[in-house]
Amino acid sequence: MKLGRLWAMARKEVIQLRRDTRSLILAFLLPVLLLVLFGYAISFDVTDVKTAVLDEDRGAAARELREAFGASGYFTFVAELARPGEIGALLDRGGAQLVLVIPPDFSRNLNSGRPATVQAIVDGSDANTATIVLAYTRAIARSYSLKVQLEGVQRAPAVTLESRVWYNEELTSRNMIVPGLVAVIMMIVAALLTSLTIAREWERGTMEQLAATPVSRVEVVLGKLLPYVLIGLVDVAVCALLGVFLFGVPFRGSALLLLAASTAFLLGGLGLGIFISAVTRSQLLASQLAMVVTFLPAFLLSGFLYAIANMPALLQAVTLLVPARYFVVVTRGIFLKGVGVEALYVQGLLMLAFASIGVAAAIRAFRKELPG
Repeated sequence: MKLGRLWAMARKEVIQLRRDTRSLILAFLLPVLLLVLFGYAISFDVTDVKTAVLDEDRGAAARELREAFGASGYFTFVAELARPGEIGALLDRGGAQLVLVIPPDFSRNLNSGRPATVQAIVDGSDANTATIVLAYTRAIARSYSLKVQLEGVQRAPAVTLESRVWYNEELTSRNMIVPGLVAVIMMIVAALLTSLTIAREWERGTMEQLAATPVSRVEVVLGKLLPYVLIGLVDVAVCALLGVFLFGVPFRGSALLLLAASTAFLLGGLGLGIFISAVTRSQLLASQLAMVVTFLPAFLLSGFLYAIANMPALLQAVTLLVPARYFVVVTRGIFLKGVGVEALYVQGLLMLAFASIGVAAAIRAFRKELPG
């Protein structure tokens, strides 16, 4: 392999890229659009729970409980019900996600030292939201119960819990989602970009010229990879800056470590794209195949949205073959935890292995020989 021929191939690819508007859009506009779209669209935070109240007590204690829900910032009161028969119709049409039912003996039981019961009826058609709403409801009820206990009995509870959350203090889902999005988006974009390279040579009829040159298969593949590695690193930097300044995600780690890990990850994704391009020899088929083999595994099986530990054993084994799984751990570790090589070296080695396999497969699949 000679550096002069390698540089000539890289320069040729840059010239072709500059003339291809579709590839330029994929390279620079698509990552930003995907990050902004998914960053705003995907959220596990529940901050505006539509709440209705059926207050059959009308006492001071009932008003205090309602004020506790309103002061939390998570609940918005949208309806005041007069009788239990209205609850079903309200939930059926989606007018409320939570209905608080305060019984007529609520204040009397509290004032006499007896337990008082409040019913929370939650719309469970969205199980994730319902679970979060129930957690909020229980937390406010516990807080109000403790307040009543301290005011009435004048003694501290036997056990108190002081909790502290590390790395994502406000438990904002966007802080978890955006670093993971960087990994998912770059996996898709990397494979899509290079999936057009070899196929473009065949469709434009320039493969004959390439076959007539003394350039080796290794020099062709690596020469085509180099420009896209640089483009991918620019995309990672842009996505990281958008994450910090647009979405407010903290960046606590090393930018150089993120750059090194991104390089290893991109080499694997770009190698996969060239492999697909060399096998299919069609830009349309190559781009479609690249999207299928990257988007779904990266989105569903990388741990980006769904915890791998909660998946069936068979799917957990399949995730070991998804390189985005390791880059998601790296991006979240660098962004949120600020960890270094000592905590991420396993993921780094696995991404290097994936890069080696991807580039080797691309070199092996590429053939300069023209069909007879």
